[in-house]
Amino acid sequence: MSDTRVKAVDSPPPPGLVTPRPQLRKPRSRPYALTVRALGPFALLGLWWAASATGLLTPDVLASPAEVLRAVGELWGNGQLPDALTTSLTRSGLGLLIGLAAGLTLGITTGFTRLGDELLDSSLQTLRTIPFLSLVPLFMVWFGINETAKILLIAVATTFPMYVSASSGVRNTDPKLVEAMRSFGMSRLAIVREVVLPGALPSLLAGLRLSMTLSVIALIAAEEINATAGIGYLMSQAQSYARTDILAVCILVYGLLGLTADILVRLLERVLMPWRTPQGARR
Repeated sequence: MSDTRVKAVDSPPPPGLVTPRPQLRKPRSRPYALTVRALGPFALLGLWWAASATGLLTPDVLASPAEVLRAVGELWGNGQLPDALTTSLTRSGLGLLIGLAAGLTLGITTGFTRLGDELLDSSLQTLRTIPFLSLVPLFMVWFGINETAKILLIAVATTFPMYVSASSGVRNTDPKLVEAMRSFGMSRLAIVREVVLPGALPSLLAGLRLSMTLSVIALIAAEEINATAGIGYLMSQAQSYARTDILAVCILVYGLLGLTADILVRLLERVLMPWRTPQGARR
């Protein structure tokens, strides 16, 4: 019997089959990964510079990188850019905090309680399908053109991504674990705090990433509501005077805000979930 087993192990695989080879993770240094990530932005910057230098891209269409840098120096020197950044970040931050709090509360309510699901979920799913940009005229009628309308528009835009992610994450919590905690006498609030929220953490962080990205998109729309300060106000002023260099600065600032928000969520994921494999690490 032992000789038969040895022969079976040592025999070659049948025709058409190959010996499986496990994929080994290739270690990559941090500087190498950062360099690869920077190739795309630098390539776009090079194309932009080349198009401006050769005349394919005229200043009335889009200013050159050098002119944009001069505009940054001009706006930073006279204090317009720091003031606009402070105003825009305050609007976006307040709206994001309100939206995250509302989305998290509603998500836990509908995901953890049957009554909350039956009462609220259908209405919230209907409201979720309404584009938040369509609410701009209605918010102007309700709240005027002051800061309240801008902040609430951002709050509405950021509520539903967090709501969907929180509700889904709470529903996916192991019901046997919840029932076991109840049998030990743990209160409903303690179960949510100690069991449900830690289990739903991946979904919550995904909702946070979407909400932070949408807060920047909603900020652009909100600052179109007769803004007198902020990045949107700089854009409207630059449009009036056909300053494509300042317009490019404002667009880049919006892009950098979205990129910064995404980086912050990634760092938060590494702190809260250090066991997760970075995306693409096995490729």
